[in-house]
Amino acid sequence: MSQLNRRSIVLAPLAAAAAAALPSAAFAQKKYGPGVTDTEIKIGQTIAYSGPASAYGQIGRAEAAYFKFLNDKGGINGRKINFISIDDGFSPPKAVEMTRKLVEQDEVALMFGMLGTALNTATRPYLNQKKVPQLFIAAGSATFASGDKFPWTIGWQPTLQIEAAFYAKSILTSHPGAKIGVLYQDDDFGKELLAGLKEGVAGKDSAIIATESFQATDPTVDSQLITLKGKGVDTLMLFTYAKQAAQAIRKIAELGWKPDTYLHLGSASVGATLMPAGLDKSVGIKTAGFIKDTTDPQWANDAELAPFFDWMKKYMPDAKLEDSLNLAGWAYGQTIAQVLRQCGDDLTRENIMRQALSLKNWRNPALLPGSLINTSPTDYRVIEYMKLQRFNGRIWEPV
Repeated sequence: MSQLNRRSIVLAPLAAAAAAALPSAAFAQKKYGPGVTDTEIKIGQTIAYSGPASAYGQIGRAEAAYFKFLNDKGGINGRKINFISIDDGFSPPKAVEMTRKLVEQDEVALMFGMLGTALNTATRPYLNQKKVPQLFIAAGSATFASGDKFPWTIGWQPTLQIEAAFYAKSILTSHPGAKIGVLYQDDDFGKELLAGLKEGVAGKDSAIIATESFQATDPTVDSQLITLKGKGVDTLMLFTYAKQAAQAIRKIAELGWKPDTYLHLGSASVGATLMPAGLDKSVGIKTAGFIKDTTDPQWANDAELAPFFDWMKKYMPDAKLEDSLNLAGWAYGQTIAQVLRQCGDDLTRENIMRQALSLKNWRNPALLPGSLINTSPTDYRVIEYMKLQRFNGRIWEPV
């Protein structure tokens, strides 16, 4: 587990007694695809343990810890998870190369939780051509919420388009005369957020007075922020990942600038973004909340989160509770585990995909109250429920 270039939970076979306890009818109905045996289900992932988005490698670490927890309890339907998670450095070409290896050499049953719009877009054609499920990816493009062209790929978080339109509605309601400026990553991720914002302010296009882009590998975003401030922006959108978000928040404070700031929900981690930026500098920032804040006292005695707190203490004792990426990894793990439970003994790739599209009023305990997950062959949207939240220097609170 210490090597970042290749992380794998190696599984031991289940005891014969455990297998023997299964009903005899179940054996007659067993159907396996690649990566599945009587004792294991092999899951593949590439994620950024290094590179410009390395903060998000914590999601992969949390998922590995969650699968270890499941394995310690006997696995899923008597099969343990063999999770092979490899560092892609947030590089699309590298992600494509490693994905091919995971499918063709490691023979994983499915790919799970890959980070980034560009990386998932790059690997999606290959996985769909091979009919390998690409499940619950950590990317919000609206193209991952439709099975029209790529039926083997499904996202998890609210789409970027819906998120940005959500901010636009909030701004036009609370500050109709806002002078909006946008800092966005110059790739599909950032451009889709920007497009969603423009759609959200349709009819009031003049509300967006300035946009500035950056490359994920740029050392800083200082010059872009100086430009946005100079143009009179009073409402700032940070359509960035954690590293650039932290840089931006620090620079905004350094400039003595106080715009009404909205932060992409995928970067709204206290541990990965706001603590590096400075909690005092982050006060007032808003985001679209969809997942519970584990540092908020209101969830301290939440029955749904009690298993998460216990899991953190035992399986991730060195991780920061303030880092919401740990809860995200736990929640992603819960979702894929539910799909695999629904599969029963039919663990063909076709049925795994079928069950991912058959979640009915399923409640993920990490999500805000009122959020239920429903998917179908015509609805690839997993999480749709959001609420506007503001950071008060310690926790996210509802606006």
